[in-house]
Amino acid sequence: MKVELCAAALVAATASTAQAQDSIDIFGMIDAGITYVSNEHGHSNLKFDDGIYAPNLVGLKGNEDLGGGNRAFFELSSQFSLGNGGFVGNPGFGRTAFIGLGNDRLGTLTLGNQYDFMSEALFFGGNDSARDAGGLYNFRNGPFQKLALPNNPTGAFDWDRLGATQRVQNSVKYASASIYGVSLGAMYGFKDPTSVSGLENTQSVGVTYACPSFGAGTAYTNQRYAATAGLAATSITNWGAGAHFSTGALTATLLFSIVRNSSSDAEVWMTEVGATWHFTHALTLAMDYLYMKGNAENDNNHAHQVDALLQYAVSDRTALYVAGVYQRASSGAYAQINGVLDANGSSSGAAQAIARVGFHTAF
Repeated sequence: MKVELCAAALVAATASTAQAQDSIDIFGMIDAGITYVSNEHGHSNLKFDDGIYAPNLVGLKGNEDLGGGNRAFFELSSQFSLGNGGFVGNPGFGRTAFIGLGNDRLGTLTLGNQYDFMSEALFFGGNDSARDAGGLYNFRNGPFQKLALPNNPTGAFDWDRLGATQRVQNSVKYASASIYGVSLGAMYGFKDPTSVSGLENTQSVGVTYACPSFGAGTAYTNQRYAATAGLAATSITNWGAGAHFSTGALTATLLFSIVRNSSSDAEVWMTEVGATWHFTHALTLAMDYLYMKGNAENDNNHAHQVDALLQYAVSDRTALYVAGVYQRASSGAYAQINGVLDANGSSSGAAQAIARVGFHTAF
């Protein structure tokens, strides 16, 4: 089953609602290609894969000017599989569904199913090279199945939430207007109304700074889960910080993130450095390196990963690309690149590699 993700072109799909004019727009993205995986449980695999560089999305967003610097806005979006045309995740508007009010001086208040600040401050803030160097395959995973994250296909898929695989349902979020480049935000997610337990809730906060050549952000998210059959009650805590610097055709990024499962004390941290070169308006090369390390509850496993993507834009909306990913885990551990979600998708050894050709478009 293809799992929901958030990748580069999503920045365009969730563009600011701070437009002055009234509008209702249809937006979307489509990505498809062919992927070769060197080792899935001891065998190579050549396959069609979609929603990798960016998720396949279609949605509506609207903005209404209320006068005096005030506005009302909404966003409804669905994620789908291009391979079979079916929904990914919840049917209907399962990707995002929120409504909000905004003021030029006071900021925005939104309610619904929406992204937390790990995604907002770090990924959307431009501090994660995954948006340029590989999309889904570049988000964090690895030999950390003992993290045992709830509702997670590998136990560690996108463990730092920057891929926005877990939106916060039933949530209220406030984001301040920028003051000298600084913006603050806070979110609270209420429990599922159908649940008999009062334990489930989510808190998230974030701070960002942005100027023309430099940006930085930090965020914290804690999500509590009630006990279910076979699983103890737990809370999953994420924290991260990142920065980016641009000069001419080069943009460099630095990112750190960490996750902890309170029920098992399992923990993983990661550091990543990346760079993107715009050789011409059409031709772009992005590369990054990341190192991930688990604690004793994760058998002290660690992994190195390198990613690269060369992209050629044939228009303002459509681009062709080739990409490669290589992960090397510690001795005795099994490599697991994010997004390899076939049955027995982890490697049978310490190494796993991916080569991909594809193209994507946005509307």
